[in-house]
Amino acid sequence: MRIIAGTFRSRTLTAPPGMDIRPTSDRLRETLFNVLAPRIENAAFLDLYAGSGAVGLEAISRGASRVTFVERAPAALKILNANLERLGISSGARVHTKSVSAFLKSASLPDRKSADPKSAAPESANPKSERHDVVFLDPPYDEAKEYAITLDLLGGAAQGILAPDAVVVAEHRRKQSLDEQYGSLKRTRVLEQGDAALSFYAVHPRPAGEP
Repeated sequence: MRIIAGTFRSRTLTAPPGMDIRPTSDRLRETLFNVLAPRIENAAFLDLYAGSGAVGLEAISRGASRVTFVERAPAALKILNANLERLGISSGARVHTKSVSAFLKSASLPDRKSADPKSAAPESANPKSERHDVVFLDPPYDEAKEYAITLDLLGGAAQGILAPDAVVVAEHRRKQSLDEQYGSLKRTRVLEQGDAALSFYAVHPRPAGEP
């Protein structure tokens, strides 16, 4: 694995052994960022099921101002932290060591700072206080239910972490069909490459009276 473009162009990344952690291929990442190029500079990027961190690190290299990685698997975290260290990234990146569902559900709770004026926790500690311009999710292909759970949260209870014009991108098997709509998230395009596909979603407010 390598960084494709930007500040860290051609720098290699620590790759996971075996198939337990399946990083997004260089070719698919290039396709992804060709589409996202106009949005990346100074963007807040959320990398869910981050694994090795290859996608979020590519975003940093291309000028994202802030990247949040969410990953709980110890083996993946070890590789992710090694890659951050390898590239010398000490600012502009935050790693949350919890499940994606837990991270997103915490974003649907009342803001802790406003709820408790005596709280000393910084505002940035609550995901709800941060809005993201780009969200990328790449759950393990065999855990199909994770797609619906995560996209339902992003299109519903956790929508508050999305910027008004945010884009949500899900990587999945080409033969796996995702729904056209999850809450307020509506699919805008699908790109297929080999056995993989990228589904792009945008926030579309529902008409009044629609459940």
